[in-house]
Amino acid sequence: MKRRSLLLAALAAPLAVAGATFAPPAPAQAATWTSSDRWGSWNNGGYTLYNNVWGGGYGPQTIWANSYNNWGVWANHPNTGGIKSYPNVSYNLGRDVWNMGNVNSTANVTVPSGSGLAYNTAYDVWGNGHDHEIMIWTQWTSNVGPIGSYVSTVTLGGRRWRYYKGHNGGNHVYSFLAESQSTNMSVDITAHCQWLVGQNHMPRVRIDQIQFGWEITSSSGGRDFRVNSYSLNR
Repeated sequence: MKRRSLLLAALAAPLAVAGATFAPPAPAQAATWTSSDRWGSWNNGGYTLYNNVWGGGYGPQTIWANSYNNWGVWANHPNTGGIKSYPNVSYNLGRDVWNMGNVNSTANVTVPSGSGLAYNTAYDVWGNGHDHEIMIWTQWTSNVGPIGSYVSTVTLGGRRWRYYKGHNGGNHVYSFLAESQSTNMSVDITAHCQWLVGQNHMPRVRIDQIQFGWEITSSSGGRDFRVNSYSLNR
């Protein structure tokens, strides 16, 4: 699914020298599936892996996967504003929010560090098709931020989250940012969805796609993002 939410512009930095080319490093062991196509996708175990290079001004990006719970991307997006991609693993739940069951997820990721980076690690949960968007940020760089305005801080699934509410011109966006960032995470997705309805922030909806990955604004020079493990209990 094309991502439509906005991030703050990445910090300005010189672009790569004109004409320079970059290629992803050769993996130590060939992955089961790879794709450098903008819209490359692969179905595995009831999940869909999606390269999803949807934004303007993007650079090269290659996704690889051994399974839905072991995958990653190499991305070389220029250090300019605007989200370039949202590579993700996706599952379609298709249940009413009050009858969605105990849906929770764990993930362990490895992310790059240094200059020329702007991204977030996030779940993207969709209600009623793509009318309502619930974003759950677990980790991010300091030069990005959620769409909308801060509303309150809430405890869900045993963790504290800063809640923001906004609209991107296409759909409502409800964002939760972890007060304590982590690359080894556990998220109670049901708790977030039902809290929104219970507090009258969101109408009673059907929870459809549940996605997990990275919104990448810049990854200048070519950077690796890896999902070491991932589970979605439902």
